[in-house]
Amino acid sequence: METDPERHDLSQQVLRTDVAGMPLEWIDYREAVRLYHTEQVAYTCGTPLYQIFGGTNALSGLRSTVEVNSIVATIGRTHGIAELRERYTPPLNNKTLFRRDGYLCLYCGQHFMIRDLTRDHIRPLSQGGGDLWQNVVSACRRCNNHKGGRTPEQAGMQLLAVPFTPTYAEYIYLKGRRVLADQMEFLLAHIPRSSPLHQRLASSLRAGADPH
Repeated sequence: METDPERHDLSQQVLRTDVAGMPLEWIDYREAVRLYHTEQVAYTCGTPLYQIFGGTNALSGLRSTVEVNSIVATIGRTHGIAELRERYTPPLNNKTLFRRDGYLCLYCGQHFMIRDLTRDHIRPLSQGGGDLWQNVVSACRRCNNHKGGRTPEQAGMQLLAVPFTPTYAEYIYLKGRRVLADQMEFLLAHIPRSSPLHQRLASSLRAGADPH
């Protein structure tokens, strides 16, 4: 199996959706080709990413090719998935937390590299706070150390934004390694307009910038 070198590099992920267009997951080009080969792709959206070359047909002498788009809708069981998505709470980890907060310290408002950010519990664990999306924010080491085992009010600090639990579609975006503009636009349609993430992504799309 070979690829067209003029297309995107093979690390670029493909967004898989169900046949109704609801985002499901990120897949690599191998999984995408398998879906095409097993005729599970209902339709495609977005831009072509890869052209995969297969073997040569012994009778026709023609070589098989599969063109993989940035978004592929697949057939299969979807009954009950919408209801599960409504109740879904994504797992909490620092990578997606920092991305949710735009790599900002939500106390001093400055941007930081991932290595310089920490997970701060607004209501400290020592005071009964939970390790939950709505109780954690990105904080630089200096602000986190200053806050210590206190609440923001007790430390005389102010939060710059209200933490929130990502929806399923938001979590799909947060997990993406490098989200293309057409993939971002597609995901944006499934993110609530009231979400801070929706506002940030919409602004980035209008400016043609990368929000990562």
